[in-house]
Amino acid sequence: MRRIIQKFDRTRLDYTADEIVEEYDKVIEKNYLYRYMENIIAKLKYNGKVRTAETYRASLNSFRKFREGEDVMLECLSRDMMESYEAWLKNRGISPNTISFYVRILRAVYNRAVEEGLTENKNPFRKVYTGIEKTIKRALPIKTIKKIKCMDLTFKPNMEYARDMFILSFMLRGMSFIDMAFLKKKDLKNGYITYRRRKTGQQLVIEWTKEMQEIVDKYPKCQGDYLLPIIRNPQSIAIYAYRNAGYCINRQLRSIANSLELPIPLTMYVARHSWASAAKAKGIPTSVISEGMGHDSELTTQIYLASLDTSIVDRANSILLRELNQK
Repeated sequence: MRRIIQKFDRTRLDYTADEIVEEYDKVIEKNYLYRYMENIIAKLKYNGKVRTAETYRASLNSFRKFREGEDVMLECLSRDMMESYEAWLKNRGISPNTISFYVRILRAVYNRAVEEGLTENKNPFRKVYTGIEKTIKRALPIKTIKKIKCMDLTFKPNMEYARDMFILSFMLRGMSFIDMAFLKKKDLKNGYITYRRRKTGQQLVIEWTKEMQEIVDKYPKCQGDYLLPIIRNPQSIAIYAYRNAGYCINRQLRSIANSLELPIPLTMYVARHSWASAAKAKGIPTSVISEGMGHDSELTTQIYLASLDTSIVDRANSILLRELNQK
């Protein structure tokens, strides 16, 4: 209320009590954390950043559970509250990296509110953990990828399908599963896949090889607009179909990992890590790997300033695919 009066004193010659109340109601509506985050999430979805919206939603849901559903004004976020939230997460067995993930998103929301003048910056996140601990290695050497590729799974169709999607992800320069699921038939033209990463919106172009086509040809063509046999029913809700497919594939990949006695759990995400690791092992420059994977971070921006010719990345990918497909 004091800030509103101070603002009116600076910008108006006169004003009424009713105008103060009206402005106060507007500020209160915007100043609650849950409502503010819901607006951000809606904007992210509208701009096509579905994955980012989902991460914000996960963080909001976690903090809601901590608060037992009770909303809180942005200016009431305090260091004590955030330290209590961190302790609550630890007591529930949440890993340090996941705690950091939730807190960093809340901090980004808070900083955005500060920039918009909705609250003063009281540094409520100063004492909570926002770093990243080194995680278990999630990359496999290309020899192991070849072993997975050559498995005879003729009599295990579900496992074979999971393996094929894993290998296809590797062939597509470690394409994330959500980007694979939402590839459209129209994205494939003149021997190239052109798509935008759902996480960052960055456009990527990948050469479509006969090895990729051979995998796709093993399965019935999708009836709808999608290119790959992941979201198969055009009548289904796409996001739910994608999640269900991912769950089923990762479950089958765990069985593959067990049968091969792999040192790490096998998931679709391992294909992405493995492509980057294999490319690095072949001496492919980090900037080419970054471009190939569609990274969109400050670190990547510092590595290179201009976009690389896609043919350079395709040549890098061909080196890996040639070794993968050697008899």
